[in-house]
Amino acid sequence: MAGRAIVSEAIAMAKATEDELELLVREHARLVYRIAYSVTRNQQDAEDTTQETFLRVLRHRRKLAGVKDSRAWLARIAWRVAIERKQKVADVPIEDVKEVAMELRSQMVSADDAVLAIQLKNAVEKLIALLPGKLRDPLTLSTIEELSPAEIALVLGVNEAAVRSRIFRARQILRDKLAALLEGKHGI
Repeated sequence: MAGRAIVSEAIAMAKATEDELELLVREHARLVYRIAYSVTRNQQDAEDTTQETFLRVLRHRRKLAGVKDSRAWLARIAWRVAIERKQKVADVPIEDVKEVAMELRSQMVSADDAVLAIQLKNAVEKLIALLPGKLRDPLTLSTIEELSPAEIALVLGVNEAAVRSRIFRARQILRDKLAALLEGKHGI
């Protein structure tokens, strides 16, 4: 009798964990993907990173009950997995040519406007990439992933004040460099 109760309890606990994990995937899959994409800059790597993130969560599901902020916890795991993948994989072009062509067709914008938008986007991405990692990472998590300073602090393992300071400094540097770049191109 006691053996059956233990088995029933174990099945119930496994089902509860499975339901909790499914809820996490439903609620946070987009966040995990966006974080992965912001690091890898490649759709396939971001998808693989997302899958690996949730596999790690599954492997460590016993820790799930003790997690207070599941969003920040998942963001931290996704960030680490994406960084690991980025270090393993050689750099891949930011955008696939087919993807850009399809996007242009769907938006029905003039070729000049499209080229200008792509050039500006590439310039901003390059400027962000040139930032030191300690400034680039909080900026990316804040502006692209829309994480709060507290969540970013958790993900990066620094305090909130450092996060706010680094985001401010990164934006200041980007603003100055972009202004200098635009002045140089347009002779303003």
